[in-house]
Amino acid sequence: MALNTEPNLARPDDFYEALIDMHRGLDDTRSQSANAQLILLLANHIGDHATLLEAIRHAREGVADATAEAGETHPLAA
Repeated sequence: MALNTEPNLARPDDFYEALIDMHRGLDDTRSQSANAQLILLLANHIGDHATLLEAIRHAREGVADATAEAGETHPLAA
């Protein structure tokens, strides 16, 4: 299964609102826990190991790109 990086949400604004609502009223620790649980649920739904590794790579590159644009050195970049 190839990772789809093209826009694919039927209602992206509604999804974003629901994602923000998920965090409402949570402290940082619980917010991070909710994110982790959501990631694991979606990873389980995808199921394909290669697709998940590709998603991890894309996510990491996005963080590295944003850090470089800000003129910062990412502490994990080697």
